[in-house]
Amino acid sequence: MALLSVNVDHIATIREARGIDEPDPVLAAGIAELAGAEGIICHLRRDRRHIKDRDLSLLRQTVKTKLNLEMAPVKELLDIALNIKPDVVTLVPERREELTTEGGLDVARSKEEYKGITSRLKEAGISVSFFINPDPDQIRASLDAGADIVEINTREYSEARSESDILRHFEKISEAAQLARKLKLRVHAGHGLNYVNIKRFSSIPEIEEYSIGHSIIARTLIVGIDRAVREMVTLVSQL
Repeated sequence: MALLSVNVDHIATIREARGIDEPDPVLAAGIAELAGAEGIICHLRRDRRHIKDRDLSLLRQTVKTKLNLEMAPVKELLDIALNIKPDVVTLVPERREELTTEGGLDVARSKEEYKGITSRLKEAGISVSFFINPDPDQIRASLDAGADIVEINTREYSEARSESDILRHFEKISEAAQLARKLKLRVHAGHGLNYVNIKRFSSIPEIEEYSIGHSIIARTLIVGIDRAVREMVTLVSQL
């Protein structure tokens, strides 16, 4: 049975649209946990466009399941992670002009750099995940760099429109998950997954956890966060 972690960044995005103090991603995280989420994710960006340092601090104090901090592999954020001590740090690439994370880390290109960051996090008792594209070279490089987890980027699958493209990208994800498990890495997946396209993943038992944000928050605006999370928990638990 797979687990669901809910990304609360988009709650903070709505808050920042008005520059006020609501809606509160910390409150949303608590409701998501009560609705069955097994983890809470937030992305502390260098420009602080949505999640703020205050949010991260309060989430660390209040999250009862598992707190997963997404961050770019830079010293400023590494120092914050070592101080806050989330349960998991997911290293992600970051470009200032992007609307959301666009692709996976190129671990193979900067393996020694990531190895040093990973070592410091693990010494502090923090599990380390790399957000990577479904590429065998990146999976092997993640293992060499010391990752505990690989989160497979599902963006191309989620954005594909023709059935042939959907199947092609899905097969790449499936093969990547199988390789990662063979190498004893834990496997997560996320980016663009929603209430419809996630159903296909019942054929990939190697994926133990799904990271989902936008589609849950979008549905929250219609039915409320408790129901939106419960509906996704039910779908994920069937995978």
